Amino acid sequence: MGPLPRPAEPVTRPSSQERSGRHRRPDRSWLTAVRGGLLAVAVVAGTVALVDRPDDAVRATASASPPAPVVLGSPTAVPAARAVATPAGLRIDAIGLDTDLTRIGVDDAGALVPPADFEQAGWFAAGPAPGEVGPAVLAGHVDDRRGPGVFSRLEELEPGDRVQVTRSDGQVLQFAVTRVAAYPKDDFATAEVYGPTTGAELRLITCGGSFDRTRRSYTDNVVVYARLT
Repeated sequence: MGPLPRPAEPVTRPSSQERSGRHRRPDRSWLTAVRGGLLAVAVVAGTVALVDRPDDAVRATASASPPAPVVLGSPTAVPAARAVATPAGLRIDAIGLDTDLTRIGVDDAGALVPPADFEQAGWFAAGPAPGEVGPAVLAGHVDDRRGPGVFSRLEELEPGDRVQVTRSDGQVLQFAVTRVAAYPKDDFATAEVYGPTTGAELRLITCGGSFDRTRRSYTDNVVVYARLT
């Protein structure tokens, strides 16, 4: 946006004081209006910068070894003030899963970092919360050296299976699985997984495919899609 044009000065007849050399103070109401406009532009620009800053990009990965940047995604971050309560628990009876949810974020490289506890799932707190419009992202490990992780049976889910998310206000949200997909980590479907939705949805993400012992990482990501019912 270029400089704001200065409003035209109003045309008035000179008063007797002005004719005698004593000038009135100029009307500066236009300056107040310009400053107000610039302030509004600054506020909007600041909000956009906060929402779209690069470190809010997320890479979807959960690994049996320490997490490493694998697949770039771009979920939309949301303002800190939320319209709904935050998620506290996750239950999926079809695979015998019942876990608390912890907040997770990204590292300096923009990679989503699963919870340190391999038996606990995490919610990407910079994105939508379950129950808000958009894809709420939950992630967890498939296994570790000691055995199965919290999402070890995630790929067993089928369309129609129920997913329950308990919020911090005690309300239980019911979601239904719509599909399960697997994507190579070097060809992850970023737009499909993180793209905008018209309603409240879930994305449950873990590792899958075969284990690459050289990279100490699985080759794929398993993604479960679910929709609020």
